[in-house]
Amino acid sequence: MQSANMLLRRIVRSSVLPFATQHGVKKDLFPLSRTLSLSLGLKQDKSYEPSEKLDLDEWKKVMKSGLQEEVNEMVSEPKELSSLAAARETLEMWRLAGRAVPENMSEEQLKTFMECPSKSAKKKYLKYLYLKELYKKNDKRKMDEKRERKLEAKDQDSKTDETKKSPFLCLWSRTMDKAYNWRAAQSMIFGQPLVFDMSYEKEMSVREVSNTVRQIVMSESSNRRSVDPFHIHFCNFKDDSLYHREFVKNYREAWDKLLITVTDQCYTEIFPKDKLIYLTADSPKVMKAFDHDKIYIVGSLVDKSIKRGVSLARAKRLGLETAALPLDKYLLWSTGAKNLTLDQMMHILLTLKDTADWKKALEFVPKRKYCDFVNKPVKELKRTLDVISTLKLGKGREKVEKQFAKNYPRRYKLK
Repeated sequence: MQSANMLLRRIVRSSVLPFATQHGVKKDLFPLSRTLSLSLGLKQDKSYEPSEKLDLDEWKKVMKSGLQEEVNEMVSEPKELSSLAAARETLEMWRLAGRAVPENMSEEQLKTFMECPSKSAKKKYLKYLYLKELYKKNDKRKMDEKRERKLEAKDQDSKTDETKKSPFLCLWSRTMDKAYNWRAAQSMIFGQPLVFDMSYEKEMSVREVSNTVRQIVMSESSNRRSVDPFHIHFCNFKDDSLYHREFVKNYREAWDKLLITVTDQCYTEIFPKDKLIYLTADSPKVMKAFDHDKIYIVGSLVDKSIKRGVSLARAKRLGLETAALPLDKYLLWSTGAKNLTLDQMMHILLTLKDTADWKKALEFVPKRKYCDFVNKPVKELKRTLDVISTLKLGKGREKVEKQFAKNYPRRYKLK
């Protein structure tokens, strides 16, 4: 009896277990595999005596003990899969109901969601995943929009390149360029001089110098395209200075071909002092009209910190007449300093030279700095500015509003 039991155990370990691990364990295949392996083992083993009886109960115990772990694993996997599927369905229902639930969740995220200890922790985790997915979608949308804009820009550039290649436009641009150069050449002989004072390099940082040079480049371009251009002079200009390097960087090969006068001399050595007027915002004297016989000087200075009185002090040391633009007389000033950029100054001076109209000239002042044009004297305008400042501070608002409405038209009322 014992030999038969030992034989059964040997047959099960050698045939049934390898077959089960290779082809998968199924309940329906157990009887067939058991009978086949048993019959094969009995045929191969010649020492088996048919007179001995088999103990089927022992055989069942061996089979159950050998395959119990594998069966438990197979049973636990479907349970886990069913719980994940149920969680997915629940989350889908919440998402359709309008809750903050992400559209796509991986199995790891689902398991983390199921392992959350409380309902509030689950909600927080879902909100975190939802926001993360939302940020990804927004980033993707922005990238797509950026890609579309780049493609549109490329299409427009290709169209402009095609138009530039047309012979008529090329001929027109060349002709106009020649006309502008001819005007600039005439201005060097017959034009009114305009001086840029290039002696402020030590007063500025490298960034401010480069910004100044860019503004002067724009000023030279607008002057060259005007009907009656100025004869531009760069005075106190030193070779291999910061100004010089920035100009070469901007103009490149065209720097030596510019139709302007560049000198290291001071303007007092070139022109008579009684004809020079230094334009500075700090001047106490206000410019009333443009004088075609005078030579105006513009300081090549751009400072972000707004150092007051630098250009005025330089003009006083040289004994020159100074003037400031009548901004307070024609503009209802609101915010910001009364300093203008060099290209804005060039536009204003060119308009005054051509039209002598202050209203047209001061249209080049940035509109964020003033409310509107006024036709009031300077004293009344100062009162208006005091009223505006009082309104901003909120002192006696009703009384000031009545006085403001009585003295000034409706279009100047503050909102």
